[in-house]
Amino acid sequence: MKAGDVKSQQVSLQFAYIRMSRNFYILAASLLLFALISAGMALVPSSFQPGLPANASLWRTLSMFLLLFGLIAALIGVMSQLFEQVDRRNEQTRMEARRRRRSDRDQ
Repeated sequence: MKAGDVKSQQVSLQFAYIRMSRNFYILAASLLLFALISAGMALVPSSFQPGLPANASLWRTLSMFLLLFGLIAALIGVMSQLFEQVDRRNEQTRMEARRRRRSDRDQ
């Protein structure tokens, strides 16, 4: 296995972390959008909602749960991105220390 292969695997792993947190942000945004729509449905009179549940408390409850799940998804996205950043900086520090040790040894 060449050193270049290892580096390319590390780079692809970094992109996987970025995609994962981005997916959580997209999930959070869509859940929050649906929470806003269901909160708006609680304000609309029942005559404008043929065939839909007219109970406003049902729409408010659904809105609260969607809001809660959206906020949890956003928190997971933020935390995964923070942990990825810590991992990346730790890796950079370790590689820099390794380069310094090698350059000191070669001199």
